[in-house]
Amino acid sequence: MTARGSSTGDASTGHASTGHASTGHASTGHASTGRSGDAALPRPAATEYADYYRDYIAAVPDGDVVAHLRQRAVATPALFEQLGEERGGFRYAPGKWSVREVLGHVVDGERLFAHRALAVARRDPGDQPSMDQDLWMAAADFDRRTLASLCAEYRAVRGATLALFSSFDAEVGARTGRANGKLFTVRSLVWIVAGHEMHHLRVLRERYGIG
Repeated sequence: MTARGSSTGDASTGHASTGHASTGHASTGHASTGRSGDAALPRPAATEYADYYRDYIAAVPDGDVVAHLRQRAVATPALFEQLGEERGGFRYAPGKWSVREVLGHVVDGERLFAHRALAVARRDPGDQPSMDQDLWMAAADFDRRTLASLCAEYRAVRGATLALFSSFDAEVGARTGRANGKLFTVRSLVWIVAGHEMHHLRVLRERYGIG
């Protein structure tokens, strides 16, 4: 998802220009699940996902993708929390997303991609829905929220994501299904969750001067 700053790649609006409480830690899925590290969900081949997501997946470091997501579960909210609430409404240019909107979009995107992974893992034969990021953003009104509340939501969603992804073994990771008319494997969707976040962290660094 590219922001006004965003990016799901299946938004009906096409590519926009890039740019775009409680803070208790949610559970991050440390319980043993029988996964065998990065061997369970290796980096997917280019044939396992729509070409749009190639750069997302390339942005994820080699190794255990679930361990990477667990590490980001601590580092990403810490990045936003050190900004202070006054920076939450910052936009690097008129019409671009605020800092709060970027974080809210990352959370929404994770929910969407994790749902796709769940549906494919459970052998749902349906074509999973797309996301029009501009419609979702207009309806979300993230700027009425605090950064603290959005960080708490991020932690809660990431905890659920980790619990799900940690349950996938190699056989589940290789299962295939469709989303927005394209073929995906379960493991590719796991890597897309990680890559979508990395994309927006790069945008925050390059366009917003954050990170």
